[in-house]
Amino acid sequence: MKVYQTNEIKNIALVGGAKSGKTTIAEAMLFEGGLIKRRGSIDDKSTVSDYRAIEMERQNSISSTLLYIEHKGFKINIIDTPGFDDFIGEVASALKVADTAVMIMNAQSGIDVGTDLAWRYSNENAVPVIFAINHLEHENSNFDEIIRQLKQNYGKNVTVCQYPVNSGLGFNAIIDLVKMKMLKFPEGGGTPEELDIPADEMDKAEELHVVLVENAAEADESLMEVFFDKGTLTIEQLRQGIKAGVTNRGMFPVLCVAGKHNMGVQRLLEFITYNAPSPNELKNTKTVAGKTMEYKTTDPASMFIFKTGIEEHLGEISFMKIYAGEVVEGMDVINATNGSKERISQIFSVAGKTREKLTKAVAGDIIATIKLKSCYTNNTLNAGKNSEEAIAPIIFPDPKFRTAIKSKNQADDEKLGALLNEMHKVDQTITIEYSKELKQIILSGQGELHLNIAKWHLETLHKIEVEFIAPKIPYRETITKPAKTMYRHKKQSGGAGQFGEVHILIQPYTEGMSNQTEFPIRGVTEEKLPWGGKLVFNNCIVGGAIDARFLPAILKGIMEKMEEGPLTGSYARDIVVNVYDGKMHPVDSNELSFKLAGRQAFREAFKNAGPKILEPIYDVEVIVPSESMGNVMTDLQGRRAVVMGMDSEGNYQIIKAKVPLAEMNRYSTALSSLTSGRATYSLKYSDYQQVPSDVQTALLKAYEEQEKDDE
Repeated sequence: MKVYQTNEIKNIALVGGAKSGKTTIAEAMLFEGGLIKRRGSIDDKSTVSDYRAIEMERQNSISSTLLYIEHKGFKINIIDTPGFDDFIGEVASALKVADTAVMIMNAQSGIDVGTDLAWRYSNENAVPVIFAINHLEHENSNFDEIIRQLKQNYGKNVTVCQYPVNSGLGFNAIIDLVKMKMLKFPEGGGTPEELDIPADEMDKAEELHVVLVENAAEADESLMEVFFDKGTLTIEQLRQGIKAGVTNRGMFPVLCVAGKHNMGVQRLLEFITYNAPSPNELKNTKTVAGKTMEYKTTDPASMFIFKTGIEEHLGEISFMKIYAGEVVEGMDVINATNGSKERISQIFSVAGKTREKLTKAVAGDIIATIKLKSCYTNNTLNAGKNSEEAIAPIIFPDPKFRTAIKSKNQADDEKLGALLNEMHKVDQTITIEYSKELKQIILSGQGELHLNIAKWHLETLHKIEVEFIAPKIPYRETITKPAKTMYRHKKQSGGAGQFGEVHILIQPYTEGMSNQTEFPIRGVTEEKLPWGGKLVFNNCIVGGAIDARFLPAILKGIMEKMEEGPLTGSYARDIVVNVYDGKMHPVDSNELSFKLAGRQAFREAFKNAGPKILEPIYDVEVIVPSESMGNVMTDLQGRRAVVMGMDSEGNYQIIKAKVPLAEMNRYSTALSSLTSGRATYSLKYSDYQQVPSDVQTALLKAYEEQEKDDE
């Protein structure tokens, strides 16, 4: 392969909802680009993109796949992304490095959650968007309705560049408003015949062509004068204006395809070649320090790892975009993220599991390499003077589905931990927490399907039998009123005894509260607790009732009991402890005695201080089709949700609510069932709040039963 220069490279991501046909269109692109001699199909499990065992088994994309073709003197890098929102992390990483998003739409179903999510990420990354309406050969296709939805949801800059003559069964022709020709496709697809526009289509074509020309002229000031002077643009000027509009996101062109029959794909590639920006025509990537990357080949090399994969017989493979300079084999670089020194041993252009070895690649290209020592997704590799300059990282969505995971065979525990960490490297939307508090491994991801795929990998590829179990909830315990108590620890069993007596007053802690005035405070220790909240420990001892050397032991005993709260064994928080009196024995008092006395005094005072259980509350945002709004609201109310507000976005309603984490178990499955898979949601930790009294009673009873079972 020749070394393509920056202005000869196009980087596109195929994005959109599930079943929109992205992988089939990618296959047709590879065929049209000459990379493959025969188009594979999802049904036959023979596509270049969905080559992984799990993808062939499920017949849909699970991971994004890097592909490329050479077309009309350009290299087009293609990232085929999954459509299910469980795998939205793959879309986020693809749109970090793509220079154009090609949004594939299903002409039968229109805008769905996958479309909206991809649109949001294209906005966040300032990525130009081209719409391609697919499945026009189906009897339920409705092009005009799709256009109405697109304009309503994404604005007037959605611009029709093609429309179908006969969508539905028998579809084989489109009107191309750039060329002002009818493209009629032969049976089996491929190169269309260019014909004059039929008379009965001319009025509609001319009306839409005028809109296209006006939008193109508005995108480029130099064309405005031409347009005002002549009232139209040549095809070269039209392409110039479309490219300007696409590049600055002032125009979102709409094209027509039937990917399964390879109709319109060749023209889509031609449109990308002429009208999509090359990397150096965009200024949408910045470093952590705020510097804009400009794709200069004369600068020291800088590349960003946007995806990490593990391939059979190959090991770890790093996919990266070059943002500056030139990359060659044997090049030494520094990882700006962790400081490790690396050598680029080999570089490849990748098409699924096929790799073509390169000798050199330049700024703007997307390549892969292997055998890096300490490099993962979101790392920046630099050569030369800019070794500390890091590209701003991909912002992955927060997890929204959690489960506890354990190996069925205890001997596999260590191997399971290592594999879960490897999974996180490959997919950073999977997170693993080894919870000392809950005594569980908590696996979190984007949905039940997401984590079931992880389970499939563990069991099928690594032969580790695992089970998912309901995750425990990290409750907290606190108090609501002051309480006093004393406890005397006394033990005599021959020889040296144990003696320690502690008198304490405990109070609820709140930020900015006033100190109690009943006892003088002679010293204050504030502990910011690792699990949230505070413990304030006040020394109020007068007259030497307890020697100062025993106070740390009392504090240690209290901390031990806060780690295993008196009500349910959950962490306690937000408490002020005043130690105001006590007694010592000249021989039998020691640190152990006062630690035990402090622990028991705290336990008894806690139970008399209006103890309350706190539960984690999450901010939940649900994006739901308007027609499913009632069912979703009813379900949320059944989950003790407090609705904070509602908004609308096109045909979707956005519900914002605060919901207890305990009520969110398997919510993604329930939401999918209620909305036929057309809704999505996100959640983020908010704060801790008191549980209702009936819930607290149930929790206390469950804890008592558990304690009995453990005895």
